[in-house]
Amino acid sequence: MPPLPSPAGPSAPQWRSFTFFDVDDVKDNDDLAQSPRSLSSLTPPIILTPTSSNSPLPPSLIVSSSSNITLLDRHFNVERTFRGWETNGRATALMEAGGLLVAIGEEEGSRWPVLKIWDLTREEKRKSATKDGNGTAERERGPVLVRNVRIQHGQRPHPVSSIAITSNLSHLAIGLGDGTVLLYRHLLQSLTTSPTSLTALPKARVIHESKEPITGLGFREPQDTTGTGISLFIVTTNRILSAPVSGKSGSSETRTIDELGCDLGCAVMDSQKKEMIVARDEAIYLYSNEGRGACYAYEGPKSSIAVYNHNLIIISPPFYPSANSASATVRHYVSKQANATTSSEGSATSTSSSDISKVTIFDLQNKLVSYSGTYRDGVREVFCQWGGIFVYGGNSKLTRLTEHSTSAKLDVLYRRNLYTLAISLARSQGMGESGVADIHRRYGDYLYTKGDFDGAMGQFVKTLGNLQPSYVIRKFLDAQRIHNLTTYLQELHSRGLANPDHTTLLLNCYTKTSDRARLDSFIKTEARRSEISGDEELPFDLDTAIRVCRQAGFYEHATYLAKKFGRHEEYLRIQIEDAGEIGEALRYLRGLGPEACEENMVRYGRTLLNSEPQATTALLIDLCSGDLGKKKVETPALDSKPNGNATTSSGPAMLSYLGYNRVTGLFTGDTPSGAQSSAQTDGATPQPNGEKGDVPNGGTGLEAAPIIEDEPSYIPPSPRQYFAHFVDHRELFVTFLESVALALWNQSLASPSSSSSVPKPSRDIDLPPPSDPTTIDQRAVWNALLELYLSSTHSDDKDMYERSSQKALAVISNEILPYDPMHALILCSTVGFDKGLIHLWEQMGMYEDIIRFYIDQNQSEKVLEHLEIYGKMESNLGLYPLVLRYLTSSPRILSKHHGDLIKILQKVDEYRILPPLAVIQLLSRNGVASVGTVKEWLRGKVEENKEQVESDKHLVESYRSETLTKKKAIQDLSNVDQPEVFQVTRCAACGGQLDLPSVHFMCKHSYHQRCLSDSEPECILCARQHSVIRELRRNQTRLADRHDLFIDEVRDSEDGFEVVAGAFGRGLMGKERDLDDVV
Repeated sequence: MPPLPSPAGPSAPQWRSFTFFDVDDVKDNDDLAQSPRSLSSLTPPIILTPTSSNSPLPPSLIVSSSSNITLLDRHFNVERTFRGWETNGRATALMEAGGLLVAIGEEEGSRWPVLKIWDLTREEKRKSATKDGNGTAERERGPVLVRNVRIQHGQRPHPVSSIAITSNLSHLAIGLGDGTVLLYRHLLQSLTTSPTSLTALPKARVIHESKEPITGLGFREPQDTTGTGISLFIVTTNRILSAPVSGKSGSSETRTIDELGCDLGCAVMDSQKKEMIVARDEAIYLYSNEGRGACYAYEGPKSSIAVYNHNLIIISPPFYPSANSASATVRHYVSKQANATTSSEGSATSTSSSDISKVTIFDLQNKLVSYSGTYRDGVREVFCQWGGIFVYGGNSKLTRLTEHSTSAKLDVLYRRNLYTLAISLARSQGMGESGVADIHRRYGDYLYTKGDFDGAMGQFVKTLGNLQPSYVIRKFLDAQRIHNLTTYLQELHSRGLANPDHTTLLLNCYTKTSDRARLDSFIKTEARRSEISGDEELPFDLDTAIRVCRQAGFYEHATYLAKKFGRHEEYLRIQIEDAGEIGEALRYLRGLGPEACEENMVRYGRTLLNSEPQATTALLIDLCSGDLGKKKVETPALDSKPNGNATTSSGPAMLSYLGYNRVTGLFTGDTPSGAQSSAQTDGATPQPNGEKGDVPNGGTGLEAAPIIEDEPSYIPPSPRQYFAHFVDHRELFVTFLESVALALWNQSLASPSSSSSVPKPSRDIDLPPPSDPTTIDQRAVWNALLELYLSSTHSDDKDMYERSSQKALAVISNEILPYDPMHALILCSTVGFDKGLIHLWEQMGMYEDIIRFYIDQNQSEKVLEHLEIYGKMESNLGLYPLVLRYLTSSPRILSKHHGDLIKILQKVDEYRILPPLAVIQLLSRNGVASVGTVKEWLRGKVEENKEQVESDKHLVESYRSETLTKKKAIQDLSNVDQPEVFQVTRCAACGGQLDLPSVHFMCKHSYHQRCLSDSEPECILCARQHSVIRELRRNQTRLADRHDLFIDEVRDSEDGFEVVAGAFGRGLMGKERDLDDVV
């Protein structure tokens, strides 16, 4: 046979050829030396079709041979066989979908093609009678035949050239050899509504007629139920058309999408991509509803094509192999046959004596040839089932093509350094991102070894998110590759995968190369992009970026980031510690808002005070007064400095105060807290007319903030947390405290006023510390101010001493200011401020301490003066014995105040402060006071005592006579021998005339017997009086055993002897008696 003029051509030069399929000959289970008998024993013609993927049947192969239909399992064993056609009938087309087998064939006695549909999921209930070749009857059971109709169209019968069915069995299309296409709609509905009628089918609709034979049909089904509808591809020998089939009849006409067709068997529908694949001699074409799509050049004749997953299988018609063929597969086959002939006969022949067919498998997505092989004696059928491709040859030989795994394919591509193709293959095979990233890594390593660092970096960038960044960073740490490293780090940040170390490295790259433009772009552009997207996440670590820019001296960039993203602490630290922009820092603090300003002033207040004391003090006053942001404050010039700072004597005073509060925590809270706006506690009322004193020590030029009428817009912070900042700025501290007290609580100093009236205690030293934050802050402020005023009283400057003393005395004398009296006592005692001590003792009611103070000072006039003031109060009567003892302490004092001594003795007698004996003992303790000094007083007391004794004697005599009378009456009543005469004639109860029976009592009361109670015969008139006496006696008897009550009464009484005597009189000191013995 001469060689064909156009043998099977090779793949296009741009397509690489690989062997990604293993070739295995399928053997029979019983005889491994030959092909499966179930196929080799079949009688031609043979039609093969595999079950569909959505079939309820297990995966199997359906074979039609002669008039029988056979189902084979994966081992090619016969599962079932049934007769499908009448005598000498045969199938021309088979297709299974959803468990239904659609077959088109020919039968004797029928000129028209026959359409039969079997339900393979059901079996006939009864057996049908048949005859074998010997004429004997047999019974067999097959699947249920649901339809058996003839395909009639026109006057003349035409063979069926192509069929197509949808996956849900809704549409069936049949193409005839005369160019007619018949469409059966609602096929499944017809099968279910008329299950017993073999000839009931929907009326066939002719959707296409032409003189060109139909060579291929295929349904394009929508992705889901909401798709645009089902359309049908129609392929003829000269055209390719598309027709909508799911709409109403006539809604859209069939349209031509290409003027070139193909031969029979060279058109197949790709159900996954929804495209029709058409094979012509020059190329492979893909078609969609819109028209022709991709085109793949592959020259050579083609007998049939098939689709398996992403692979296109092309079978060439039989041809005679030649050693001069352009196909390497054919040349290899010829060479192999020549070697086999030489080894067997000893002589070489250049060609084989039989035709061959070539099977080529294309991977259309990756544009490569996955397999190419030759098959002797041609190829009958190619079918795909059980995860493989099966080639049924003309010599009844069955070959299985098993596709390699993705990893095996990639290994082949790795060995040939085809990384771009490997990436495409991995994506088409559905490999995960991590697997694709690993290919990019290999590709990057390959390019890196070749010296293509830019290309390698391009691949490494694609591994972000799957490959550890350190793997790439280590490769590009060389200074010569810093630009590549910068590119990688930028991309790492743009995807949000960077950590602080990566940010540090990237910024170091910018700073090392002094690339200010890229640094600006990285910091500012990324920040702006974050604002546009609304994403709070930054593409870099903010803290690290600020730190690196600060360390590298790029203060502008560091402050930009800190200010942009609200890192107030970092911004202030850079401006204060690095850039030295104190003025800018203060302006920034004013614009922060109260909360942020409060926190940062706690951190940097001392530093700012040391650099710009006046401006910082003004800021603190506004912050703590609630005025921050309400008005524009004219701060002093930032470059001006105060004339002098704190003196050496003021520092320890403030430190002692701060230390006292920190250690004890008695008078201020342990932690500062925000004060409530405009709060007034402890009964304090505002001082609208209060005057603000001059600043001691010359002042600082800062005036106290005026009273603000409006309420603060925020809760002012506690000023206590800023006290420590003013350790070296006493004058500013005074200004700060006075301004805050006036602006926040409307509290100021008032001039001290002395009153001649009797003072009343206004401060209780025993009260617990306050718990209200506002009161705590007020107390701390005035305690600190008092300490500052008192610390200036030791100044050598007379004017300063006067001002400070006046201010300190004004604070102490003001009963409204909520300072701590105990703390004030400690301060006044420490500095020796006597005026303050006197006022504090008066406010706390400690008058005895005032008297003793003047006694210690030996100021007798002051002693007597304050005794006159304080002695008027009943609670201060104890001051007279103290002053009496003082006046008799020395002859000089006594001689000076002899008249005052007599007045005091008179007051003692008037208020009965001391008994005369105690006064005598007090005066006789030393030899200062003589008898002649108090002779008149003693004479008066003796006469008074004599009169009292005589009065007591007369009282005793009266008690004795009354007692004797009572005793005699009791004896008379108790004498039973002495009769008692009753002369009462009327009843004491009813007032009626007494008659018998009557009752007479010893108390001289008489009653009718009927007027008395039968239960307790007792005098009605005397019973109530007697019951009261009995109750008194019972109570006295009970109290006789309560010694604790008796002792407490003795202690609390001014005259304990009188209490004891009264107990004797009530009989409490007698022997114990039972309550029943009490009359």
